[in-house]
Amino acid sequence: MGGIGLVLGAGGVVGQAYHAGVLAMLEHDMGWDPRKADVIVGTSAGSITGALLRAGVPAAELAAWTVRAPLSAESSLLRRLVGTDLPEFPPFHPLRALTRRPDLPSWEMLLHAALRPWEFRPRVAALALLAPGDHDIVERLAMLRAVEGQSWPDRDLWICAVRRRDGRRVVFGRAGSADAPLHLAIAASCALPGYFSPVTIEDDTYIDGGSHSPTNAAVLRERDLDLVVVVSPMSGPSGLPTDLYGASRWHAGRLARREVNALRSRGADVVVFRPGPAEHEAMGNDLMAGERVDEVVQQAFLGAGSYAARPEVRDLLAAAW
Repeated sequence: MGGIGLVLGAGGVVGQAYHAGVLAMLEHDMGWDPRKADVIVGTSAGSITGALLRAGVPAAELAAWTVRAPLSAESSLLRRLVGTDLPEFPPFHPLRALTRRPDLPSWEMLLHAALRPWEFRPRVAALALLAPGDHDIVERLAMLRAVEGQSWPDRDLWICAVRRRDGRRVVFGRAGSADAPLHLAIAASCALPGYFSPVTIEDDTYIDGGSHSPTNAAVLRERDLDLVVVVSPMSGPSGLPTDLYGASRWHAGRLARREVNALRSRGADVVVFRPGPAEHEAMGNDLMAGERVDEVVQQAFLGAGSYAARPEVRDLLAAAW
């Protein structure tokens, strides 16, 4: 089949800004239009970016919208879909979420752990059981209902979330997965445990797909792709972490490397964009820090451009498009 896959990982408000910077660089410097990816996998913040790309919004306009810069005449679509105002969120304090009394596991989660222990992830289960947060993500992302129109996009958009009752990953938009309105699938993928309330779709509730994996890149193993471009805002350095935030980034980087290896083992070339020291400094430790997005977009554009200029990376990208 061939083609190009684009994976857009989790990362909150600053993660979405990181996507915008990387994708704008690919569009401007490398001459690739991210909207033309054969399949887009979006997790949490990546689900928003992916949906806007599938709606036809150029990467450059996503970057301008993120930093609240003046939009070009070409951006009438973006204005019509979501306007010019970005939603604002209170600071995210992970320790506060972790210290709230969790729910008891359901019998389905216990059965999953007993019958398929090799698939059961205690960390995912623990996040699924966190007490619901105080903020309504469906209300905060109400603007995205306009993106939906009457149906999902014609080209593949896979949105990852976690089903709360059993801790399993669900990939909305993929053949055979549960049906969901697009705006609710996006909200479910963004429902950060302990911060946002879970999102109800039909008879189930869902939380952030980043609870399972910050990128969920491995869902593309079933696709015969020539190249997969992974944008992983939450990935951190491979060295030993020194604090809670560092541990989260270390874990995200470890999962991303494992999933990238799985894709490569199936014969796909993979290019991974992950933050370096300058990007991490710009992003800080609050996923919801809207005041940081200008610098994040700038550092992401520069860092991604430097990485893409490496001969081995440039050759992979050039061969694919």
